[in-house]
Amino acid sequence: MEGYEGASSSESVLDLSRLNLNNNSLDTVSEKRRKDTKQLYLRYNRMTVLPESISLFSSLEFLDISNNTLSVICEDITRLTKLKTLIAKNNRLNEFSLPKHFGSLQLEVLNLSGNRFEEMPSQCLQLLRLQSLSLGGNRLKSIPAEIESLTSLELLYLGGNQISSIPAELANLPCLSYLVLCDNRIQSVPPQLNRLHSLRSLSLHNNLLTYLPREILSLVHLQELSLRGNPLVVRFIKDMTYDPPSLLELAGRTVKSKNLPYSHKDLPSHLVNYLDIASKCPNPKCAGVYFDSCVRHIKFVDFCGKYRLPLMHYLCSPECTSPCSSNPQSDADSDEDNSVPADRLQRVLLG
Repeated sequence: MEGYEGASSSESVLDLSRLNLNNNSLDTVSEKRRKDTKQLYLRYNRMTVLPESISLFSSLEFLDISNNTLSVICEDITRLTKLKTLIAKNNRLNEFSLPKHFGSLQLEVLNLSGNRFEEMPSQCLQLLRLQSLSLGGNRLKSIPAEIESLTSLELLYLGGNQISSIPAELANLPCLSYLVLCDNRIQSVPPQLNRLHSLRSLSLHNNLLTYLPREILSLVHLQELSLRGNPLVVRFIKDMTYDPPSLLELAGRTVKSKNLPYSHKDLPSHLVNYLDIASKCPNPKCAGVYFDSCVRHIKFVDFCGKYRLPLMHYLCSPECTSPCSSNPQSDADSDEDNSVPADRLQRVLLG
């Protein structure tokens, strides 16, 4: 590659960044150089399409095509069977830009941030070896439930989009350690996220959150929680209406609270299943249960001895008084579940 001044001299690394390459410039790279190259940098070259000759780099493991004007990635990239990392941020890619068989790649790291995706490409959800997925700074409006198929995922970066909700299926990612959902339009966090047992960092700043589910306390490995720029207010709770329980629920509450025995021999299957989903009232002074009818209640919880966060929990009825006031100045400090040790959660960012 003597013809390109500034190209890296390393045998396995070829850096052709900022050389104003045209779409066919890779054809001039020698066959030996292509075979030896494991890392290829093509940043800042104003390329509009990825050259078909990219497939000739048969040993390529790392490819960075960021900061071009790419609107499509050619099918030839799928012939790079050793490719592990693809960085394609700050281009003009959208959900129609990826080749049909893109999901056949053995990628572990994929960065598509700063593009024009309005939906998460279905091909990305087929990359079962993916450990890091970045789609920040796009136009995503939702997270598909199929995200749960990426069971090797450790980092998911979706900040700076237009996402309004978090699917419960996100909780089915056993390896997820870093979840970034900042700068979106998210109004609530599903309680199912307490199943993310590997989660260490959760970024939710600059959203529309007014509370957090109390289940977040069970994220035992969580060390950083970013919440700045959210309303986190409780005023709206006072205006909530309470729908009285149905006759079915009243009967179910009686059966459960009095520990009456039941089985499929006594009741139809749908009633047995209904009774099995009863939720226990979190108020330790109440032995009640509820099914569909409950009262949402905000409780402030002490994090790290410095911050108090509003967490949502549910009571079985308006008459069930919580041992913890929604007024942060009058919270009972003796509640067992009312604090998180400082060594558990190292950083809570509220401002």
